[in-house]
Amino acid sequence: MNPYQWVWQYARRSRLQIILASILIIINAIGVVAVPLLGGMLVDLVINQRHLKLLLPLLAAMIGITLIRTLMRYCYIILWERVGQNSLFAIRHDLFTKLQSLDDPFFKSVSNGDIMARLTGDTDAIRHFLCWVTYNAAECILWFLTAVFVMGWINWQLMLALIILTPIIGWLTTRMSNEAHAVFFNIRQSFARLNAMVEENISGNRIVRAFAREDYEINKFEQLNHDYKNKNMASAAVSRRYLPALDFLASLLTVIVLLLGSFFVINHQMTLGELVSFNGFLWMLNQPMRMSGWLINDIQRFSAATIKIRAMLAAQPQITTEKVPSVGKIQGTVEFQHVDFAFPDDPKNNILTDINFKVTPGQTLGILGETGSGKTTLMNLIARFYDPTSGRVLIDGQDVRQWSAQTLRDQITIVTQDLFLFSDSITDNINYGNHEASLPFIHQMANIADADNFINQMPEGYDTVVGERGVGLSGGQKQRISLARALVKDPQVLILDDTTSALDMETEATIQQRLQSVTQDKTVFIIASRISSLRHADQIIVLRHGKIVEQGTHDTLLAQAGYYAETYQRQLGLLETAKGGEDHG
Repeated sequence: MNPYQWVWQYARRSRLQIILASILIIINAIGVVAVPLLGGMLVDLVINQRHLKLLLPLLAAMIGITLIRTLMRYCYIILWERVGQNSLFAIRHDLFTKLQSLDDPFFKSVSNGDIMARLTGDTDAIRHFLCWVTYNAAECILWFLTAVFVMGWINWQLMLALIILTPIIGWLTTRMSNEAHAVFFNIRQSFARLNAMVEENISGNRIVRAFAREDYEINKFEQLNHDYKNKNMASAAVSRRYLPALDFLASLLTVIVLLLGSFFVINHQMTLGELVSFNGFLWMLNQPMRMSGWLINDIQRFSAATIKIRAMLAAQPQITTEKVPSVGKIQGTVEFQHVDFAFPDDPKNNILTDINFKVTPGQTLGILGETGSGKTTLMNLIARFYDPTSGRVLIDGQDVRQWSAQTLRDQITIVTQDLFLFSDSITDNINYGNHEASLPFIHQMANIADADNFINQMPEGYDTVVGERGVGLSGGQKQRISLARALVKDPQVLILDDTTSALDMETEATIQQRLQSVTQDKTVFIIASRISSLRHADQIIVLRHGKIVEQGTHDTLLAQAGYYAETYQRQLGLLETAKGGEDHG
């Protein structure tokens, strides 16, 4: 399917507007023919033959036709704008919908800047094609064909002399099109890189300022900006090579008409009025020739944009997110049977190896491990962000591959390390997973998460709008709001991934105590670096290098005198040191 067939899938939804606009373009082309013919009659009948009574009717007709043409042109420009905007609306909808269905492998292979370029710059190129290029191309084609026919009817010899230049113009435009295609693809890639850098800089602005790296970022931006400028200058160079020649050939038509036309008038092969009419049609040949270069540039920009957009629409997630109606409510039994996992882009290096455990509703599983030991990856397998390379993950005795990811995630909630809050009110952030939650329930869950007090101290309480991504809130405040959001969703399986790492131990203990009241019938997973967060779990597993090296309760693991016990003693020593320091203070 070529780019034009693809975009027609969206444009055809506005068939009535396209049909009406096409009719108006045709009528407008006919009106274009009338004015030069009337001008020729004005010269022959009024000026040469002195039929002065025809002056006003002819002038009135010319003015009237011009006004009608102007009105019709305005109408079909508006109609094409509607076609373009309606098509763009549908394309953006499909792109964003597709974006929601894609999973981690796609987002790891495509930068955020590239995605934003597809949603902005690329879609705008398509809008420009539909809203401007289409009707201009239609006008040029109709004008050219109409001019050839009518000018041939007036004087075929003079018309033939002009048509001789057409093959040269066609050859130039073809070469320009071929060169422009690669150039515009490079421009689009450069724009994506520039966009990605700017977005990354904005997101990490605090880090930039904290490390005083403003100059470094400016220099990096300048390099990408310079590259983007050079790519656009390369496009200008293509135009510079071909547009002057096209303009010269278009201007040469006027010279040919004046020279040969004068000769034919002198030899009585055509009247002066016919020459005036013929010259009046000349712009209908000039304009398409002059516009061809610009239209080719815009068409190639459109073609480059469709490649990226269609690639994104064609991308398929490795894990389906479609809901399966037949699947019932999750009870919460989670079992890993000899699970191995490696990322698709590095299949030879296992992140997890031979993982085995079982957790039932009402139980809490604690997970301890060094950074990079696979703790978070293990949790991602439960929510089907990935599927295991080998082995099975069972939910209520059923392989997760038989569950829709969307169905699982409706009933499984992960409070991730990457704390993300939307630029919305605190209430809307907390009830994000359950918009039907009542305000008393929201306040109750916020209290369990120890967030109610500091929220009420904010200027507008729960109606306070947080900044972009929660800017202005501390890490601990973000964690507590994120925990409240998870609790309001009321999932059957609750996964807490270092949820209280930014909190002091006293606050952490308070939250843990309160959590017991709402998690009695739920399956809870706690990933933590502090053993104080894990010690009350029903069972604990210790991960090292993607393998379970220890498994048991807090007391049994201490008795084993392994990694868990060493970590506990180390953290206990630090705690005692801290207490000693406080006493001396």
